[in-house]
Amino acid sequence: MALEIRQQLKLSQQLVMTPQLQQAIKLLQLSRMELLDVVRAELEENPVLEEGQEAVDEQVELGELASEVEGEPVVESEAELREVEGDRGSFGEIDWHTYLESYSLGGTTTDNYEDDEDRPSYENLLTRKPSLQDHLQWQLKLSALEGLDRQLAEEIIGNLDDDGYLQASVEEIAERFGSTPGRAERVLRIVQEFDPPGVAARSLQECLLRQVEQLGMQGSLVETLLTRYIEDLENRRYQQIARSEQVSLDEVLAAAKLASGLDPRPGSQYSQDEVHYILPDIFVYKIGDEYVVMLNDEGLPNLRINAFYRSALSGAVPLDAKAGEYIQDKLRGALWLIKSIHQRQRTIYKVTKSIVKFQREFFDRGVEHLKPLVLRDVAEDIEMHESTVSRVTTNKYVQTPQGLFELKYFFNSGINTTEGDAVASESVKSKIRDIIATENPRKPHSDQKIVELLRRQGIDIARRTVTKYREMLNLGSSTQRRRLF
Repeated sequence: MALEIRQQLKLSQQLVMTPQLQQAIKLLQLSRMELLDVVRAELEENPVLEEGQEAVDEQVELGELASEVEGEPVVESEAELREVEGDRGSFGEIDWHTYLESYSLGGTTTDNYEDDEDRPSYENLLTRKPSLQDHLQWQLKLSALEGLDRQLAEEIIGNLDDDGYLQASVEEIAERFGSTPGRAERVLRIVQEFDPPGVAARSLQECLLRQVEQLGMQGSLVETLLTRYIEDLENRRYQQIARSEQVSLDEVLAAAKLASGLDPRPGSQYSQDEVHYILPDIFVYKIGDEYVVMLNDEGLPNLRINAFYRSALSGAVPLDAKAGEYIQDKLRGALWLIKSIHQRQRTIYKVTKSIVKFQREFFDRGVEHLKPLVLRDVAEDIEMHESTVSRVTTNKYVQTPQGLFELKYFFNSGINTTEGDAVASESVKSKIRDIIATENPRKPHSDQKIVELLRRQGIDIARRTVTKYREMLNLGSSTQRRRLF
């Protein structure tokens, strides 16, 4: 067979991932806060883009962007720039004594406001919450420690983690200041007497024992449990502890109850972590018998093209070739960003409308009526690809009459029922949570018992599946959930 080279014409379609298309795909999967960061960064980098009351239509053409130049008024003559001179003689007529008496030199007081409406909001008066180090430093200033001891105490305070535990050894602290470990140990004991109780401990056992000391319970059964039987206490081996100490089980249970009331993380109450609230991307309201889907545009800036650059492209302002090319490039980027954001919002709206259609019983009756749903069902309904639906439902939240949920929450695998139907996995998890919440804490249900209770409700499920769902809900086993006091 002879080989030869020949030309052949072939027509085919190919998807090219342009930078603009990559940006549009990226915007789809961004959360609300991440989208705001991207928009702010683009506003800083792209001079053509600005924030305004009304967004420009993404379909507008470059030739239609002409408008008048926005600028400062031009001063026609220097005669208009006269300095305004006041009547200097009138200053002597002011009653300065009365003026100073009426002026509050001490700042704003409660007497300055006639009613509550004139008072500033409490949000404007908030101060930074003191940290654990600030609280301990304040106590250190009130203590009698001086010189090297104070330096050792400051080093100890500086090596505490957020939970209040010491992360450096006594030897390391002493070596840094040329002191002895014994002296550093003595200073550590003084710091451990500060508030909150149990601070500056090197282990959980030491933390709890210091709290017992500050409660004046030295020599009690609680101290014995924490000193000798810390592992047995964690594993709830109360009978073994009672036999070893030759005390009754009730006494061990009472001491264990007191030990469980101690704080294992004394520094957590001074945590500086701020609470970040979730802002829903979309709302679902029930009006009559129908559900209405509304996008949450609050906080999202309305982007538009700067009027100066619009007028420059229209020819009102003379431009050289490089400047015109630069503005056109930035303008294309700005228009594509605006179009991508609008496309993102429309896609979220369409996906949510489809979810409401599939999960109507959930919105009417609650989580127990959640149906099995996969991405393909919604993708076929709105005629989009599954990957697009997956990106849209990532890190997006919807506010519904049943509460706030992530869009991913509505996609669940199905569990068969004894009647041949299917129920969503989230619904089964909710039933497991309810069963455990209503059980007797002294005799908690085993996983096999939960399987039997679910089968009575018509849900056919395996024991290993119950175990997996229980662990996903962060619920312990029957042994871990047992409470004897």
